Amino acid sequence: DSGDSVSELREWRPVIYRKCTDTLWLLLFFLFWAGLMFITGYAIMAGAAERLVLGYDSFGNICGRKNTPVKGALLSGQDMTNKKYVFFLNSCSLEMQSLKISSVSLCVSSCPQEQLNSLEDLQSFARNNGSCLCIYNLNISSYTRNPKAAELCPTLPVPPSKSFPLFNRCVPRSPECYSKYASVLIRMVNEMDVFHRILSGILAGRDTVIGLSFLALAFSFILVLAFRFIQTLLVHTLIALVVFGLLFVSGVLWWLYCDYRNGPSTELETEKENVKFLLGYAIFSTVVTVVLLSLILVLRKRLQFTVQLFRIVGKIIGRIPFLLFQPLWTFLILIVFWAFWVAVLLSLGTAGTAQTTSGGQVEYRALSGISYMAWYHFVGLIWTSEFILACQQMTIAGAVVTCYFNRNKNSPPPHPVLSSVSVLFCYHLGTAVKGSFLITILRIPRIVLLYLYNILKQKESACAKCLFKCCFCWFWCQECCLRYFNQHAYTTTAINGTNFCTSAKDAVFILAKNSGKLASISCFGDFLLFLGKVFVVCFTVFGGLMAFNYHRELQGWVVPLLLVGFFAYVMSHSFLSVFEVTADAMFLCFAVDMETNDGSAEKPYFVDQELLTFVSQSSKVTEGQNHRRMRPFQDNEDGTELQPMV
Repeated sequence: DSGDSVSELREWRPVIYRKCTDTLWLLLFFLFWAGLMFITGYAIMAGAAERLVLGYDSFGNICGRKNTPVKGALLSGQDMTNKKYVFFLNSCSLEMQSLKISSVSLCVSSCPQEQLNSLEDLQSFARNNGSCLCIYNLNISSYTRNPKAAELCPTLPVPPSKSFPLFNRCVPRSPECYSKYASVLIRMVNEMDVFHRILSGILAGRDTVIGLSFLALAFSFILVLAFRFIQTLLVHTLIALVVFGLLFVSGVLWWLYCDYRNGPSTELETEKENVKFLLGYAIFSTVVTVVLLSLILVLRKRLQFTVQLFRIVGKIIGRIPFLLFQPLWTFLILIVFWAFWVAVLLSLGTAGTAQTTSGGQVEYRALSGISYMAWYHFVGLIWTSEFILACQQMTIAGAVVTCYFNRNKNSPPPHPVLSSVSVLFCYHLGTAVKGSFLITILRIPRIVLLYLYNILKQKESACAKCLFKCCFCWFWCQECCLRYFNQHAYTTTAINGTNFCTSAKDAVFILAKNSGKLASISCFGDFLLFLGKVFVVCFTVFGGLMAFNYHRELQGWVVPLLLVGFFAYVMSHSFLSVFEVTADAMFLCFAVDMETNDGSAEKPYFVDQELLTFVSQSSKVTEGQNHRRMRPFQDNEDGTELQPMV
């Protein structure tokens, strides 16, 4: 009995070890999220995102809403529901001191459309439009009688302005005032740290970014349906569209660069920044276009096998109900999380205490430790996003594994997606946490290097620049390799039920043993899926270029355009990963099937005839230079052929 107990303990030891490690990783993830919840509560209590979104006056009142009084500020706590725009009293002579604009600002209901030359004009404008441009405690009837009216009212003449949708400011329309106004605001943004620049970029183009994100969603969904019912003509059509999109976007970027460079308003800082980044975008797009066109030209003869591959993958997806809708739920979860993350970021960026100055005005002093909280919050964005994507990969891999290792192909298991989700939440969440944590660990140094590069780019030498770029590329290559092995580790976990490290070791062993036979089959399919992602990004970025190009004034759209490209790639990757994960999981299951079974009556293969024929034909094409018939995955010498399970 004692011997049986020892043997049972040895059998259960790997299971106990896996459960303990998964529990520890889950505990670490929950503790990290406890820190995020603390930052969220702190940002809600100490921050006021409405100040950044709606704007506020010099007395602590947020425009467009009711306010609570600030101790010591007599003009605070007013109802500004109908006063939605920020108006500066001396908009033509703004000055910046310690990242603050020295001019007094007010909340007004409308901006002056015509030039106001006297106090009588200010009085008439206030009576006719209900918009008072003088200090709040000065009555309209006292504009012309109060001896201090010149100090309490805007500097005359008041230039005509318009309500620009950038932080709800009244922007002067005259060229002289507009140039000074824009220069001060942009200089203030440029002297902020990266954290506040990102906030400004998000808010400046928020409406356009949201619209383009939905455009990328539509492109991704259409492309998923196209890959599901793929035919030869559709493959050629996709490649033609990608080639057209790459050439067209590159041409538009070079055209915009020349147009901005030769434009009359290049003296503004925003225009200079746009010209510089347009040149970078154009060069990057041209290099990517040349590389992808070369690869398409080299791999054009493998199109027929790609069609067969996606036909087989489409049949597997057709056997799994609701698998194509899995990316939709992932996308919705990501959108909810990103909206929560941005809301907390905005609140965190405006966290500060109101302090009253000697003149009765209100200043907001930033609290200490905000930058560290922002970095912690940023790591939470990466880790949680990668965790959500890892859960999607494990769900898809688990459903594919369940259907592949089903003996009766004509009767697939019921609800494989729900079964995979339940197994994930009950047994494999720790694996998803660990895999996403490793990706986060490799991505953080890249971000830190990019941050340091932007800070030191004016002081470093050419050697230092080269070193920064080499380190950045090295971390990027490491991340790509880790993503590849993570995906196969998730599939191995779904097959064997082992922990992440054991699954990764088994996956590396299987891939190394069958790399020559499987790499040529899956690489071109992955390349075609990558072309699909490029298609979505190209046409979404093109829409962003056209949208932002119509709003040149006072809009540095570098950060919003980067956000558009990032969201488009994430959306397309989330949707097209169904085919990528399904194909990779199918081939890994095939390799495991060949390793554990021999095709005999006692151990028949799980693979069906169509997949077996496809792998055999692809291997013959790959090794066609030898002019001989090859029997793939045959390591024995007795001439036994594969006997697929019927």
